[in-house]
Parts: sequence; structure tokens; C-alpha cells
Amino acid sequence: MNLASLSIKRPVATVMLMLMVVVVGFYSLIGLPRDLFPDIEYPVALVITSYPNASPEEVESMVTEPIEQALASVESLDEMQSMTMQGTSYVMIQFQMDTDMNFATLNMREKIALVSDMLPDDAGDPMVMKMDMSSIPILQLYVSGDMPLNDLNTEIENNVLSYIERVAGVASVQVNGAVDEEVAVQISQEKLTGYGITLAQIAQTLAAENINMPSGNVTKGSTEIIVRTIGEFDSAESIKNLPITLSDRSIVRLGEIANISEQYQDQDSISRIDGKTAIGLMITKQSDANTVATAKEIQHTIKELEQKFPDLTFTVGFNQADFIESSISSVASSAIEGAILAVLVVFLFLKNIRTTLVIALSIPISLLATFAMMSARGMTLNLITLCSLTIAIGLLVDDSIIVLENIFRLRQNGHSAIEASQKGSGEIFLAVLASTLTKVVVFLPIALSGGMAGLMFKDFCFTIIIALLASLIVSLSIVPMLTSRLLSKSLPTDYIRFGTRRYKFRLLPKFTKMIEDLKENYGIFEQKALKKRKRVIFACTLIFVISIVLVGIVGTELLPASDEGMFTVSIDTPYGTSLQDKDKFISPIEEYIRSMPEVKHCTLNIGTSSFMSIGDDSSTLSVTLVDKNERNKTTADIVKKVKKDLSTLSGADISVDESSSMGDMSGTSTDMSLIIKGKELADLESLGNDLCTKIGAIKEVVSAELDVTEGNPEVKVILNRNTAAYYGITASQLANGLSTALSGNTATNLKIDGEEIAINLSLPDSYTDSIDNMKQIMITGSTGLQVPVGQIANLEFDNSPSAVNRLNQQRFVTVNIDIDAKDLNAVSTQIIKIADSYQFPDGYYYETGGQQKEMMETFVNLTKALLVALALVYLLLAAQFESLTQPFMIMMAIPFAMSGAFLALFITGTKLSMISFLGLIMLAGIVVNNSILIVEFIHRNKLIMGRDEALIQAGKLRLRPILMGSATTCVGMIPMSMGLGDGGETLAPMAISIIGGLIASTLVTLILIPVLYASFDDMKMKRENKQRIRDEKLAILEAKWQNEDAKQ
Repeated sequence: MNLASLSIKRPVATVMLMLMVVVVGFYSLIGLPRDLFPDIEYPVALVITSYPNASPEEVESMVTEPIEQALASVESLDEMQSMTMQGTSYVMIQFQMDTDMNFATLNMREKIALVSDMLPDDAGDPMVMKMDMSSIPILQLYVSGDMPLNDLNTEIENNVLSYIERVAGVASVQVNGAVDEEVAVQISQEKLTGYGITLAQIAQTLAAENINMPSGNVTKGSTEIIVRTIGEFDSAESIKNLPITLSDRSIVRLGEIANISEQYQDQDSISRIDGKTAIGLMITKQSDANTVATAKEIQHTIKELEQKFPDLTFTVGFNQADFIESSISSVASSAIEGAILAVLVVFLFLKNIRTTLVIALSIPISLLATFAMMSARGMTLNLITLCSLTIAIGLLVDDSIIVLENIFRLRQNGHSAIEASQKGSGEIFLAVLASTLTKVVVFLPIALSGGMAGLMFKDFCFTIIIALLASLIVSLSIVPMLTSRLLSKSLPTDYIRFGTRRYKFRLLPKFTKMIEDLKENYGIFEQKALKKRKRVIFACTLIFVISIVLVGIVGTELLPASDEGMFTVSIDTPYGTSLQDKDKFISPIEEYIRSMPEVKHCTLNIGTSSFMSIGDDSSTLSVTLVDKNERNKTTADIVKKVKKDLSTLSGADISVDESSSMGDMSGTSTDMSLIIKGKELADLESLGNDLCTKIGAIKEVVSAELDVTEGNPEVKVILNRNTAAYYGITASQLANGLSTALSGNTATNLKIDGEEIAINLSLPDSYTDSIDNMKQIMITGSTGLQVPVGQIANLEFDNSPSAVNRLNQQRFVTVNIDIDAKDLNAVSTQIIKIADSYQFPDGYYYETGGQQKEMMETFVNLTKALLVALALVYLLLAAQFESLTQPFMIMMAIPFAMSGAFLALFITGTKLSMISFLGLIMLAGIVVNNSILIVEFIHRNKLIMGRDEALIQAGKLRLRPILMGSATTCVGMIPMSMGLGDGGETLAPMAISIIGGLIASTLVTLILIPVLYASFDDMKMKRENKQRIRDEKLAILEAKWQNEDAKQ
């Protein structure tokens, strides 16, 4: 007993199971977390090591290189890149896909531990961390008020932060633009020299005196009493009265030799929103927290804060949850609209509300079953999974249409409803199974492919596979059960009944007549095609060859452009530029941006606290535009204008980039880059500049810039070792003494009302004004004598590189190339030709990078996935039809599907991207379904009605289900193909390629497959006839030989 018969005989049990799926599915849907993208673990880890006050080249040789050498042997290593800057080393490791990152980071820590003794004593412990999308702030909150900045800072620290930090799901809050309190202790150099004491001695005294410690216990009778030593400072005044013991045992108060004051530290960052000074709060979520739920809780807390603190203004500059909800709503709307259109198409063909509802039921039941499986797997409802469900909607009704149409045909031939349901679903079982499995298997290679596509679309594939398998079960169980009841008294008519009334739809008879006329005309045309097979095959081949030209015309890109209404302006000022000068340079740019009518919010972060900036001199303007329905220009157009207007500014490196969520996932924003490797930084920079000039001459190249910032000005203190040795001063003592004198030293902390305020020890600012003043700084050696720096060392001005970049343990510089062309790959080929012909010195060479490299790697992986998908489809078809040749005939629909897809991309002006390429792979499993229906019918009926009649009748009788299936799939994807709403542009190319490919393959399949079947069958018959003749001749010879043997 098959599934259909069981369902028909047990209708109550079938309905109860269906309701169970509905209830569990709804419950799962309500609980599914919402997010922008699937929870992806990127195979990337970062090692950060500090080495205070060291130059980039010193950090490179003493920190970066030992760490790189240790990590070179880490398992599953794919690529290692490092950036060494003033005082800091960053080493980024990219692992192979599917690497267990917990084990990988543990392995990294073990390797680093082996070389920790080789690192300088002053270097910090290397910090190993996984790269996580959750480290990006989900919400940026700016707090302002009509009060001084230090008061605003106090208000936020004492009140606002605690509210935000205790919101469920919040991991951390980074504060931008704030100022911190300190107790500044500025020591007079003259008095230090006069009293014979050093800064180090004062720092040690401050740290030793500022302490509360338990000192043991004493017993008084039967009571044990704790003894504590109390010495912590309770105010700045107590610090002034701190006694300093001199060498002659006399005492001097710290206040007598130092200027001690409570003040705010120099501001090292500035934050503004819409031109108003504010303090920015960059809020990140916990890695396992849901973005939308966390953001909603934060917004609820903000409303509470607005009521509690009316003197503060809270402005949300960016909320990732807004785009997530808008994108999900947009894609969900496309899915619902597609489902409605698909059902209407089914109604046009079936002309019966009951049977249309039977088909329509397969959509929600299959989707709810999918939601249940998604919940069980711990997945989220995001842009990728919703896209897969939108694509699936048109496919979910395919199996039900095939089953129902066959049941309909038998019912019209006089079978009872139950008999037609049982027999109809049984006859078509293998075809439906093969149809579903061919669609399922094409998704397996995508999920298992390497690179970005496999990483991003694993959940996409899982979701659509579950939906398709669920639709298969629905078509073979619920559909036969319902039709056995609902078709018992009613056959298709041109009327719709509501109670006792009947309503006639004028469109239905016209549509029915059109389909019938199409059947007759198709039969006549197919008869002619079968008589002129060679012409038909030649014409189809010619069409395919011509369409190949479109591959080079449509252009290529890694990911489709998406208008998310955000862009950033990054400004890198020369090293050492003061905060005030940065602000002075950036303010006109900020005003220019704010004056644009399309701008909704403009937030500014200047200095070290700017989010995701590496180095002290990065500043960022983050711009949010009004909704795209309220502006006439796209984000790309606005970015192009801003780039042009700012290109005339000098004095800083300015880059303008459109923000893209998909771009963030790809990890690269540059169209193309050339990575030039070698040993000497000066030579690398010279080669890079030369290539920039040559590449910039290409018409389509907007800009070719070397990613090298101006060197850092520095003062080199060169120790005279003989003189220094006389005074007992080492290079280490000199460096430490200068560090404390120039940069200051946090000796200890003052605790007031539970807060810690740094006590910073330094010389007056006048000693940092010039080299001459620096020469007067006193250094104490082991002999106890104090000697001015100028007496033991020479001071010289010089420049050091601002950063040293290394790739796989080799230095490199990058030429970033911005291309404005339809075909990124064509322009990239020109650039590679220039680089290939360039004469690099020995030991220097180049590699490609940027989106072009990522695109080529992705396309290679997807091509492999396509080939594997074709192989799997072939294996399934060969198993079903017990033939090694017929699968080739059935799969001839695939090349024409590719032709149709490229034609659709060309007509709509859409480029071939990773998204549209996925549509091509999906077509390999979708378009063979029509061929399967035709071949399966011919296979089953050619002995009954003759081959030629079966060839004609296959197309005529299968025309309606083929047109229904193709139409519902195409119409269901139309809303998605229009790219409406947030996030819609990103996924539209997939729908466009599928619609174009399905239309083309459907038209070709109906004509070409019967022609190919006849040709293959004739060749088979010729082979069989030749074999039969050979066998007969052989039999005659054997008989003759036997007769001759008998005569002898």
C-alpha cells in the first residue's frame, strides 16, 4: 500500500497529522529569532599585541615576526596577514572553511606560548580573539545635553551606562567623545634635581603609600579581631601632603615639588550627531543574543531614560534592527504576493475553487513544516532563509500540480474520485519523486562548496531542501486524500459556486479556449518538427551558440548593488595631527554632508575611539539617508557626487564608501587590488606609485591609489654608550626615563565614592615643546647621579613608516583600484595585462586581490558546484529510466535554460553575480522536470499507442501541467525579481535568472525533447537492427559449419 492509498483510507489520521504540523509550525514560526543573516562563524582569528612607544619597524621585528613564525605551523591555516603600527601588532589568521574555531584559537594560544619568552619585556600579552559579526555595534546611541562636556560625561557614567549595560543581550558599550577625570601631578625638573630624587622614586612612593591591606588578626579574650592597614588616599589634598624621604633622611612634601590638581584629561576623541556635540555609545550584543530582540529592549530602555533624565537628549544614529525588520518584511511581502499570484495561476488552469484550495494548501503546510525544522536546527528567520522560502513557493506547488492534473485527467475519463485519486497518484509517483529529487540534489553542492558562497548559503540550501521534501509528502498524501473527497461531485466548469448562487468568470472560458487551441497547434507543429528533426536540432543549437555571446555582454560582479541608504566618509590625517586640527579640517566636510537634502543623520567620530579604526588619526563620518522612497537619487549616485566634490581636498586621505550588509559579509569593498610583495618598504612604495600611474590611464578606472599613509615624524634618541656607561646609565634606563617624563605615568588610582581616578605623574608640558627642552630632562643612573639627556645622547629628526603590512610573512603594499564599468572582469583583465608586462626587480612580484579575486574564486567554486549538480541529476535520471543515454536527452533542457537566464539578465541590465549564478545552478534541477514528464509519458505509452503518437500526445497531454508548473514558479518569483523594498535588490538577480531560464527551457523542451527522443530511439533501433543482422549472419554461419562437420 502506497502513501496515497493509505491517506485516502485513513483521512482522519491524515488530517490530524496535518493539523499537528500546522500547530508545531506556527509555534516554531513565532519563536524563530529574526536576524539579517544566518549565524555564520567566520574562519578568522586575530592576535593583538601591544608594545608601547615602539616604532612600527621595531614592533615588526620584535613582536610581529616571532608571532608569525609561531603561527605558521597552525593547523588548517589558509592565509596570514599582519599590520604593525606604532606600539601595536595585529596578526590576522584566515583558516580553511569548516575549521573548528574553538580548537583553532586554542592551537594558536599554544603556539604563541612557545615564543612568549622571545617577546620584549615591555610587550603586553598577545590577545587571541575570534572575528565575530556580533562585535559590530547593533545600535549607536548619541547622548547630548545643554551642559559642559565633562558634566555630560559624569551624567552618562553615573546614570545612563548602567541602564544600557544591564539590558538583556547587551555585551558591551563603547563610549566615544568622553573625557576622564585625573589627578595631574606635574613635577618640577629643577626641584627634582635640587632634592636629588627621580620620577621613578615618586611613582614608587605613590604606589606604595596608596594601599589598604589586611595585616592579620589579634585575639582579645574569645574574640578574634582583624587588623587592617589603612593608607589609601581619600583626596587630592592628601596626595599633596605625601612625605617624600630624601637621601639625607629629611622630608619634603609632594605638594612642595609638584603642581597637583584635579582636572579632566585632554580629550582624545570627539563625537557629534547632526552637528551637535554628543557622547556616542556603541552598543554590541552578546554572540548568542538576537539582534532585533536586543535592539527593542534597548529602545524601551531609552524611552525610560528620556523620562528619568529630561535634560538629556537621546538620538539613535544607527539601529541595525530597523534594516533587519524592513528587509524581512519586504522579502516576506514578496513571498506572500508570489504565493497569491501562484494560486491565481492554478485557478486559471483548474477553474475550480475546491481543487485550487487543495493546491494552495501545499504552500502553507510545506512552509510550516520547514519552520518547525528550522527551529529544531536553531536557525534564524533572516534575509537568506526567507529568500529561499520565496524561491520555494513557486516550486512547492509543482508536485501537487502534477499529481492533481493526472487525477483530473482520470476523473474526466470516467473514473470515480477515489479511484482517480489512487490510480492518478500511483501512476505519477516515480515522475514526482524524480522531479523533487533532481531539485533537491542541486542544492547539496552549493551547501558543500567552499568559499563565501558555501558559507553564506548553507542555511539557504537546507531550508529549501526541507520545503521541497515537505511538498513531496503533501502531494502524495494530503492532495490525493482531499481530491478523493472534493472531486466526488464537481468537475471543472466556468462557474464559481457560493451557496446556491453561481458566478461566471468571463476570463475562464477564454483562457480555457486558448489552452485548447495551444494544444491543437502544438500537436500540428510537433508533427512537422518530427519530420524535420535535423533542422529543429540545428536551429536550437544555433540559438544556444548565439546566446553564449551574452555571457560576455551582461558583465560580472561579486554581489549586486543594494541601496541601504548609508555611506561612510573615512578621513586619515597625518600622524601627530592634534585633535583640534582634525576637527578644524573635518568640520567643513561635515557641514557639506549635512547640507545635502537626502541626509537624515550625520554622525561624526574623531580620534582613537572611533569604531573599528586602527590608529590615532582615523575619523569617520557615518551618514544615514532618508528612505529611498523620499529621495530621487540612489546611495551610489550620492556617494559618487561626494567622492567627486571631496577629491579636490588635500591634507588627508579621504575615502567614501557605500555601506552594504552583503559587502560586510564578503569582507572586501575594493573593486580590485594589486598586492605588491617585496622586502624594502621604499622600493615597494615606488613600484606601487608607478603602477598607479599606468593603471589610472585606463578609461574605466576611476581611481588607482596606493594604500600607504604618510610616514610618522619621530625623534631618534641615539645613546652615546661610552658617556652613558660612565654615569651608569643603560639604554633601558634612558628609554624608561624619557617615557615617564614625556608620556606620563599612571602611578596609582585615587578612589572616591567607588570610582577610580588615575593619578598621572609627568613633567610640565614645556619639556615636550622642543628638542632643546627634551635635552634638559634628567636621567638617573646606577651611580645616583642625574645627567641631562643631551649629555649622554644625540637627538635627531626622522620619519618612520606609519604601518608595515605583511602577507604570509612577506612585506607588501596595496594598490586599490576603483572601477566604473559594466564588466568588472573585462577591466580587471586589462589591469592584469599591465601588471604582467611590468618589469619587477628580483624578489618583487604582485598578486591580485579585492572583489575581482573574491569573485573569481567564488565563480570557480560555483562552477564546480554546477558540474557536481549536473552529475547528480544525471545519476538520478539514469537510475529512474534504467538508461545511460536518455538522461542526456532529458538534460538538454539545461543549456537552453542557461541561454534564457543570460537573456533575462541582459534585458534587465543585471550583471552575472554570485546571486544570479546560484539561480543558474538551481535551474539545473528545476528545468529537467518538464523533460521528465514528457519522457516518462512516452516511455509508458509508446508500446500502447505507438512511438510517434506517444511523442505527440506526450506534449499535448502534459502541456497543461508543464505550463501550470512553469507559470506558478515564474509568477511566484515576479515580486522578488522586482527588487522592491530593503534588501530586495540583493536577491532579485536570482529570481530574474530563474524566470528567464524556465521560460526559455519550457518553450524549447516542448519541441526539442520529442525530437531528440525520436532521434535517440532511431539510433537505438539502427544499432539493434545491425546487431540483429550480425546475429542472424552468425547463426547462419554456425549452422553451415555444423552441417559441414556432420558431413565429415
